[in-house]
Amino acid sequence: MAETGEQHGPVLIGIDLGTACSGVAVRQNGRAEVVTNGHGGRATPSYVAFTDTEGLVVGDAAKSQASRNPTNTVFGESVVHSCRLLNVLIDPDLRLLRLYSDKAGLKLWPFKVVAGRGDKPMVAANYKGKQKLLAAEEVASMLLSKMKAEAEAYLGCPVKNAVITVPASFDVVQRRATKDACAIAGLDVLGVIHEPTAAAVAYGLHESANDKNVLVFDLGGSHASVSLLAVASGKIAVMATAGDPCLGGEDFNGRMVEHFIAKFKAGHRKDVSRNARAMVRLRAACEQAKRTLSSASWAAIELECFHEGTDFYSTITRDQFEDLNLDLFCKCMEPIKKCLMDAKMDRRSVDDIVLVGGSTRIPRVRRLIQDLFDGKELRKDINPDEAAARGAATIASRGGGDSLLDLFLPDATPRSIGVEEAGGAMAVVIPENTAIPVRETKRTISVQPHHKKGVVVSVFEGEKPRARDNTLFCELELPGAHRGAKPGAKLPVSVCFSVDADGVLTVSASDKVNGHKKQMRFMEQSQLRKKEIERMAKEAKYMAEDEGNKERIKAKNSLEEFLYKKRRAIEDEKRKVDDALCAVEEMIQKVPGDQVSSAGELSDALKKLMIE
Repeated sequence: MAETGEQHGPVLIGIDLGTACSGVAVRQNGRAEVVTNGHGGRATPSYVAFTDTEGLVVGDAAKSQASRNPTNTVFGESVVHSCRLLNVLIDPDLRLLRLYSDKAGLKLWPFKVVAGRGDKPMVAANYKGKQKLLAAEEVASMLLSKMKAEAEAYLGCPVKNAVITVPASFDVVQRRATKDACAIAGLDVLGVIHEPTAAAVAYGLHESANDKNVLVFDLGGSHASVSLLAVASGKIAVMATAGDPCLGGEDFNGRMVEHFIAKFKAGHRKDVSRNARAMVRLRAACEQAKRTLSSASWAAIELECFHEGTDFYSTITRDQFEDLNLDLFCKCMEPIKKCLMDAKMDRRSVDDIVLVGGSTRIPRVRRLIQDLFDGKELRKDINPDEAAARGAATIASRGGGDSLLDLFLPDATPRSIGVEEAGGAMAVVIPENTAIPVRETKRTISVQPHHKKGVVVSVFEGEKPRARDNTLFCELELPGAHRGAKPGAKLPVSVCFSVDADGVLTVSASDKVNGHKKQMRFMEQSQLRKKEIERMAKEAKYMAEDEGNKERIKAKNSLEEFLYKKRRAIEDEKRKVDDALCAVEEMIQKVPGDQVSSAGELSDALKKLMIE
């Protein structure tokens, strides 16, 4: 049990929910400590599995059985960031997902994602003999529950309150989905903090005596995010944020997977891409190879009985890995350039460069960043996998609420906010990286009335030219605005946006013909109804019993395994003793009779027996 000497009252933790691995930390004895899980690791794989025997399995245990149970093992961004399940399109024919981006990783997922109620993407899994459809928030809550349980086991006391980190590129819907997942897991959220900001806190940059500009580069499993922070008088302000939500370590793994699929096909004339079990094993091997190549010049892929009884052995060098992914590595540099441009800052004005996320260990990525900043030294003295969790724990130790305002200055809008014009184009009203608060910003747009609803003003967040490719914020209806208008006519509508210091967006719209007006205040509205969250929380509690039962089964299996090993050891010793007794008896029988043997003959017999 750990002592949390600094805290009084409820214990507050920090959770970094990652697409590859997740971590939890607590502030104690003057520093943030990363919690060690039940398997002795400081990071828990972001895997959730459903089995016939053990029910729900999360983390290391889920990852270890993935190759045996591929279609019911959920991993990657679909576990953690519901953004990937919210930013998708349902194919009306196949009822499968098609990402807006050209990301190839989805087609390699062995588990199913289907359309649920209202075309909401759902993960389909067999749970105790029945198919169960799970929302992304539900799956994420299972991992959060695991992190909560690990913290409670480490601390020896209940945990209720947490600060959660999310990528800087998360939009308001994704942040709300994260909060919903926490609610399902029984966690009260003190704050949802950007990973780069949390990392800066982990490095203690907010305690610097000098004002400085800090660039945080976060390369996780499924995203590349960059934030430019200004640190002054102990406070942190976000000056600009940029990123690519469809680029990360899993994409680098994917390039290796495709490389070895082609290599296996060329060598054995067999296509392994449709073998779900083999693909899970290959992806795991490629992930391990990527980690190895960060410190070694080559890595081996060794998979016995890989496909249709055929073994697969191959190697990959660091140079080959870099050649496969060089275009993606270079693409990771684009958010850095955009961030500097949006902040109107010269790269020479950056004082510190902080690395976050496991993929920042890749040597070529580090060299590209250094080249961009004329060889500037990178801050990497904290494990990049742990920086966000450590920072979240430090922020949590301040107690959340108003105390967080003492640490952070007003933020900036991470993405553009605008409305849909007639024809479907996105008309930006508040550009991305606009400092908050934002005073009233007006714009006149053309809207084609809906035949039933009248004039509908649809508000979106994002950078795509087509409004519907972005995230829908809200819709304002002006019911009588279209009266008297000719069919197909486009009506002029004035929209006004403002964002207060708390990030609350106020949208008002009025048509210039009939004078109809409407206003709406938009916060982080949940995509789930309150009853849905309550239902999911009850089911999560029930399913969490599987985790507890799994631990009981694991302990029972460990005890049985120990006893069986002990019995085998004793039986082996008994066999050795029996063999020794038999050997001695044989030796006794071989001793020549006294009447016919001389001393020399007896000595020779002894020597012979000793040799035997």
